[in-house]
Amino acid sequence: MRILLAEDELQLSNVYKAAISHQGYEVDTAYNGQEAVDLAAKNAYDVMIMDIMMPIKTGLEALREIRATGDQTHVIMLTAMAEIDDRVNGLDAGADDYLTKPISLKELLARLRSLERRVEVAFTQNLLEHGKVKLNVSEQELSANNSIRLAGKETKLMSFFMLNKGKQLSTADIYKHVWAGDEDSDERLVYIYVSYLRQKLQAIQADLTIEGEEDGDFTLVQIQKED
Repeated sequence: MRILLAEDELQLSNVYKAAISHQGYEVDTAYNGQEAVDLAAKNAYDVMIMDIMMPIKTGLEALREIRATGDQTHVIMLTAMAEIDDRVNGLDAGADDYLTKPISLKELLARLRSLERRVEVAFTQNLLEHGKVKLNVSEQELSANNSIRLAGKETKLMSFFMLNKGKQLSTADIYKHVWAGDEDSDERLVYIYVSYLRQKLQAIQADLTIEGEEDGDFTLVQIQKED
């Protein structure tokens, strides 16, 4: 899993990062709320761990801004305060879970392992929309001016793109999310399936396209109409 850790206390950040990285997870760090917003806008994360009390923007302000973009990433808030109001504010801002400082590293790692087992939660939304394009996940149907059926992996790949619209997604990251656990497959499948989706987006006259080249990064972008 790829994790965003937003913690302004350098020593604590280093301790958390070392413990999480030791479990084999990839960790990006932010030291204020604005850095967290910027990284979330750029990268696809499986989990965000965010301290409430941070400079420039608080964790709550950063989380509200991230959620406003449609980002559905699972968020664990860290708070030094045990008051119920603080927990309620975090949940109202879009947090999924919280831990009270001083946190137990064992508990944090246990929650991350639990989330890793439930990585498919990222694809639980049944209807995804961007621009004039709609994806019905359960029906595996992509529609705009008309509709077309998708194969299973095409649906999963399109879901990943729509949940991370506008972000640069690496070939390796896409492969890990879409083909996780599949044997007898490799990263070459990514470009093949991106090509399939490009054709189907054109077929339904979508206002979306997938930018990027083979073995590189790919981004789902909205096509701008010419004046």
